[in-house]
Amino acid sequence: MLSLTTSLAPLVLAGLLGWTGAVKVFSRGTAQQAPKTALARMLRSSDRATTVLRATGAGELLIAAGLLVVPANPMPGAAAAVLGAGFLGYLGYGRAVAPESSCGCSASEDTPITWRAFARAALVLIGGATVAVAQGTWWPAISERPAGALVLLAGAAAVLVALSADLDRWWLLPLRRTRLRVFGHPLLGTADGNPVPVAASVELLENSLAWQAAAPVVRSALLDHWEDDGWRILQYSGVYGDRENARPVAVVFALDATAGRDTGGAPVVRVSYVDADSGEAVAVDELNAVPSRTILPMAG
Repeated sequence: MLSLTTSLAPLVLAGLLGWTGAVKVFSRGTAQQAPKTALARMLRSSDRATTVLRATGAGELLIAAGLLVVPANPMPGAAAAVLGAGFLGYLGYGRAVAPESSCGCSASEDTPITWRAFARAALVLIGGATVAVAQGTWWPAISERPAGALVLLAGAAAVLVALSADLDRWWLLPLRRTRLRVFGHPLLGTADGNPVPVAASVELLENSLAWQAAAPVVRSALLDHWEDDGWRILQYSGVYGDRENARPVAVVFALDATAGRDTGGAPVVRVSYVDADSGEAVAVDELNAVPSRTILPMAG
């Protein structure tokens, strides 16, 4: 299997570089995506970034052709290894100076630089070095072991697809939609009465009238949460009163621990304000009043 992998490495590498190179050179999206890349940030020019992307794509096509036609020659493999090393350096620098920008690796990715781009560049480096050292050809391997070669090429194609963010729409998004249809959305309520994730309760709370009424008092994100007798308790810190008489309080909300976005009707949300200094409950009527069907004071 190792010898078969080594023999087919030029073909796999040529497929990857041929695809990314062709997209950079021939796609109209190259000029459209160039301003969004870290390269444009480095060169301070979208036009120069477009030129460099197309030139890089032309280089990838030349290397891919060499890998297909003369795989036994060490030059195409060595050139691919150098290209992979250059990609890694560019990605590292781009991640440092423009982490929100895309890499432009295939001239159609508009997502920030992630580990997948680094992994793909590392494969180019390793694959190129392997081809340069092995100096073998790929066509005897296919003719002698067609079944094994087909399985190996299919696996390599799957890995390359998984490492390409611009192909997610063809496999990852449909897979996620299928998972949601089968298992349900994680922020929806559960039919068997199990508690929903805390994020679901926070989302439900922040879309309620109770939250709107208490929002002028709340001064923090969620600080703590726990469950008590079927209620999910969410604690925030807050301040109320004017500037001269401002009082720090703990704002504590309680809602059904099993309630989610698919739960019918407006959820009942209870709220309590506890003075941070004295630990005594603050009367709700001292704060903004809200409809009793939506926000209720907590007992005790």
